[in-house]
Amino acid sequence: MKNKKVVVLGGGTGLSTLLRGLKNFPLNITAVVSVSDDGKSTGRLRKEFNIPAVGDVRRVLVSLAEIEPLVEKVLNYRFNTNSELNGHTVGNLLLTAITNITGNMSDGIEQIGKVLNLKGKVLPLTEDNVTLMGKMEDGTVIEGEHNITEAEKKIIEVFYKEKPIICESVIKELKEADLIIFSMGSLYTSIIPNLISKEVIKAIDESKAKIMYTCNMMTQPGETEGYTISDHIQVLNEYLGNKKINAVVVNSGKIDKDIIEKYSSLEQKDQIIINEEQRKELRELGLQIIENNYVLVEDEVIRHNSIKLATDIFTYIIG
Repeated sequence: MKNKKVVVLGGGTGLSTLLRGLKNFPLNITAVVSVSDDGKSTGRLRKEFNIPAVGDVRRVLVSLAEIEPLVEKVLNYRFNTNSELNGHTVGNLLLTAITNITGNMSDGIEQIGKVLNLKGKVLPLTEDNVTLMGKMEDGTVIEGEHNITEAEKKIIEVFYKEKPIICESVIKELKEADLIIFSMGSLYTSIIPNLISKEVIKAIDESKAKIMYTCNMMTQPGETEGYTISDHIQVLNEYLGNKKINAVVVNSGKIDKDIIEKYSSLEQKDQIIINEEQRKELRELGLQIIENNYVLVEDEVIRHNSIKLATDIFTYIIG
């Protein structure tokens, strides 16, 4: 029996965490990475070399790679110096170099992938150096992904300043997928940037795939304050076309009170709760609910347990 084809869309640490688990299962995995990040090292490289964002691509490559721990540390190593190298990671510089050598990011990723022995494909959404825009509740329009998040205003919608040309390989993978997953991560600045394209929505509508959303454990300041699970789903469904989300993966595990209080006071983040009221709302939206205790706390940072998460997703897709 052929392995099922799974296309995962997202960006940031949420996407890489999910992929770390999925790569352990017999699946044909394609990761589509939003490339509108313009902060820190990535932002500087975009401005200097006129390339798509490389930071999230680096994280995804590392998460899907079969490499020694030291190589992973090298790729994620961030320079701390008084020179122009300050703040740059080795992996970001490597991706920039190979993008320039090969002429585009897709070919560069493919070449690096051979060296890293990837357990799947990694595709940028677009080869264009795109700028994310945000329309806020007060009517202001903000330019740039990191400015949108830092504005601390309610987001009404996001869109691109320029119309991106979506990579043909992304459209092909979406049409052939058995399951399309929106990963954990920043709703408006990592997940939805993959959906603000008519070509992408058309490809999803034309696919036979079920659509799944793996919900965040915590809200995000500047994006989803006060959001419930169903709020996340409804926003995503607004950007989707005829096909809507079929299944949602949610955490039902408890997080230590001290950790919750730390997140709330220092980062203004609150836990997203699943309860009977939410279950009712989700069922009314026609969703299959997959819930489990996915809580993993490392160095006081809340993460999803990637193996438990991937196990439940694999069970869903073969069920």
